[in-house]
Amino acid sequence: MPTKVDDAHVNINSKQNIKYRFGKAIRRRRRELDLSQEELAERSELHRTYISSIERGQRNPSLENIEKIAQALRISISDLFAKYSIEEVNKTDE
Repeated sequence: MPTKVDDAHVNINSKQNIKYRFGKAIRRRRRELDLSQEELAERSELHRTYISSIERGQRNPSLENIEKIAQALRISISDLFAKYSIEEVNKTDE
């Protein structure tokens, strides 16, 4: 019988999925600004538990919500992806 795979337990040594990398970037930027999850949720007009689940890589936020979060974190979406290593470099492309 198959077991449920927990998205929170992504193998960090292998290719990390985009949801996990995005959540990690959000958490890093939020901490740089010394914001709590609740403060970020208020600024972005989203629920705190939704922010928490994004940070854990358990949600796949819409483009609208990515924009809200980026604005609340005072960063462009492109800078969020570029400066926080969300994009995964393909070693064959080097």
